[in-house]
Amino acid sequence: MHRRTLLAACTLLAPPLRAQEAQGPTVFAAASLTDAMKALGEAWRPRGHPLPRFSFAASSALARQMEQGAPADIFASADEPWMDYVQQRGLILHETRISPLANSLVLIAPADSARAPVTLARDTDLVAMAGANGRIATGDPSHVPVGKYAQAALSWMGQWDKVSPRLARADNVRSALLLVERGEAPLGIVYATDAAASKGVKVVGTFPAESHPAVTYPFAITRRAGGNTEARDFFAFITGPEAAEVYRRFGFGLRAP
Repeated sequence: MHRRTLLAACTLLAPPLRAQEAQGPTVFAAASLTDAMKALGEAWRPRGHPLPRFSFAASSALARQMEQGAPADIFASADEPWMDYVQQRGLILHETRISPLANSLVLIAPADSARAPVTLARDTDLVAMAGANGRIATGDPSHVPVGKYAQAALSWMGQWDKVSPRLARADNVRSALLLVERGEAPLGIVYATDAAASKGVKVVGTFPAESHPAVTYPFAITRRAGGNTEARDFFAFITGPEAAEVYRRFGFGLRAP
């Protein structure tokens, strides 16, 4: 009887343990990383690993969710300040922090627009380009990284005060992209990789590198995932040489370690 009871207990325990072992890491990643991260997840699974679970949103939204206790194992931000934010709150293992990727900031228009490419400079009149009632879509500069980069670029051009009232402030860069794809905004400010991922928009200008802080992507393992082998293995994969080829394919720049 004792032996049968013990076996029954083991049988009851077995499914949860197998489910736990088969559970992939939870990755909180900036919206602009959506396509690259999904491709990396699909490349990871055939190696005998469970598919990672992704949550894509603005880096600010993800950082605040982590602060409120959301169970992320890896955080990939679209700017350094939001990684600083979670690091200052003790939510990541700072020794794992690395910034492997770079991007650029571009001006887009709907793909069927007659708008010709321009060289963006301090004297480029973006309000005139948008038209009498046209808005310029980008992330909300109060918290979305692409919007912060846009604000810096517009300030460098001396046009922030004039353009600010005309912004269509989106929750993340993909939402801003969608507004331009649908023709709801004649212009948008997004990352080059997002523009390249869309058939509904075209790039009409690239903001000079000196017009805004460098667009870099810091990655880190969260403190709660410190002992999670799957999380650490996947982190090594997405920051390693094989992943670099995937990032290149999606248009990201690679930064030296």
